[in-house]
Amino acid sequence: MTLLDIFPSLRASTVPRLDPAVWPADTHYDGDGRITLGGVALHDVADQYGTPVRVIDETEVRERCRAYRKHFPDIEIVYAGTALMVGAVARWVADEGLSVQVGSSGELSVALAAGIDPRRIVLHGNGKTLDELRTAVRCGVGRIVVGSLTEITLLTALATQPQQVLLRIATGIDVPGAGQFGFPLGSRSFETAVARIAGRCNMQLVGLHCHLGPQIHDPDHYGEAIRRMIGEMSWIDHEYGLLLSQLDIGGGHAVALRGGDAELNLRELADILDDALDAGCARHRFPRPVLTMEPGRAIVARAGITLYRVLAVDETAGGGTRVIVDGSGCGGRSRGHGGALVVNRHPIGPRMTASVAGKHSESGALIATEVRLPTDLRPGEVLALPCTGAYHHGSATTYSTVGRPPMVAVADGHTRQLLRRETTADLLMRELGE
Repeated sequence: MTLLDIFPSLRASTVPRLDPAVWPADTHYDGDGRITLGGVALHDVADQYGTPVRVIDETEVRERCRAYRKHFPDIEIVYAGTALMVGAVARWVADEGLSVQVGSSGELSVALAAGIDPRRIVLHGNGKTLDELRTAVRCGVGRIVVGSLTEITLLTALATQPQQVLLRIATGIDVPGAGQFGFPLGSRSFETAVARIAGRCNMQLVGLHCHLGPQIHDPDHYGEAIRRMIGEMSWIDHEYGLLLSQLDIGGGHAVALRGGDAELNLRELADILDDALDAGCARHRFPRPVLTMEPGRAIVARAGITLYRVLAVDETAGGGTRVIVDGSGCGGRSRGHGGALVVNRHPIGPRMTASVAGKHSESGALIATEVRLPTDLRPGEVLALPCTGAYHHGSATTYSTVGRPPMVAVADGHTRQLLRRETTADLLMRELGE
């Protein structure tokens, strides 16, 4: 029994411990001390759908789309679907006026099945295969980003009518922790790529594309990319008479995974992009191109929460505390989170610092570290890990022959299952026998 049970009036004066940097805006404690999202108690979601389970807040996704449209009214916003490619999410972002980027035939299939107009789809990724390019051409994908001479050769053989393409460029901008793919600016391979496309009637070079890296919080990097790429667009115009009209600066917008993490400020970014376009175009006397950006993580990361049920609370060899839950990390993407909370009650007593590990974790792989949890945490209680909307679904594996968790959308007090739980029967279907 807690003080909240003895003195219910304390609930009204208790300050919620929900960091707005990592939790969806609509997350709060209800009158019973439970964490709710979209008008639904997360503990009820765990009971209804089992754990682990991924919860996605539809309103948060839509509001993030609207924030981008507000800050960048003259820029095309393309949702980077690799962050979370689920049919319902693709429909939400399309409803909000965004185009959709896909990075594989599978992601393309999901987008098409969701009813996304193929003309609003952008295909790119490193090392696209013949089958991926063939599928994109047959489906009428609006734009294809090419990053190698091989891809240009394949498209030359596949396209039966002018296919809009963008060249992926490695800008040479030093972004910490990033490795850029594409044609290096000013390189022989870049010049060769332009020449090959310019000489083909079944390919239409419409612009340049770059992706500077993940988790970028300094907007100046994007401004410098624009200035450099406009210089190359001007060179292409002078050399080949091709006036490129599109400039895609990719995504990589930083979001907070823990309280205090740096994020990309959209207002500052808008100012820097506008100034960079003015400066670059004035310097090279080049007409202002249409700018495109591709946020993915920034759209869905904070909208996602993963629920786990506590299996055990153990003492580690070093004297610390480790909480074992009925799930696992997702390809390492979830490590380092520090905001896990108990969802079934609002504890106000003593806390402990603990790490959270999945039941199938090996070699010290943890779901979260340095988590502040109640000292009376018990098996059977439910923990929520915030900011798991991006990449966690795509990075999930069937390690230890355990099926991937379901995904449930919440909105206006209702739940809707978007993906069912992967069962052992699903995994056995791949067995061909002897």
